[in-house]
Amino acid sequence: MKEVIIYTDGACSGNPGPGGWAAVLMYGEHKKEISGGEKNTTNNRMELMAALKALRALKSPCKVKLNTDSAYLCNCFKQRWYVNWERNGWVNSKKDPVENRDLWQQLLSEVRRHDVEFIKVKGHADNEWNNRCDELARGAVPR
Repeated sequence: MKEVIIYTDGACSGNPGPGGWAAVLMYGEHKKEISGGEKNTTNNRMELMAALKALRALKSPCKVKLNTDSAYLCNCFKQRWYVNWERNGWVNSKKDPVENRDLWQQLLSEVRRHDVEFIKVKGHADNEWNNRCDELARGAVPR
């Protein structure tokens, strides 16, 4: 399996409001930057979209180290929240519908296609690639 390193980030101007997402994918000497935006969204949706679009960009199953500053995204997979969500019909522990179910389901499908390790990085710190993703995501916010 190819080993790929991915950095992702989402940004929102207002929450909800216009938002952007971005990812940097690295494989050996190759590097690819992707980004996009939506006119009316939330920061959490943009964080999920960044991871989803990055994983979808991989042409074949890969071993992935996905770096994110989103506790929301990282904790879902590290603490396996999705297991109970699926078992309980996409209802959370408070018996409310899981927010962003549409994106979680698509993301789960991609995560299951690959061997993904989620890594929490500190946002807005000294991580070059997290900072690059933040710059790209903010630049993708529709004006």
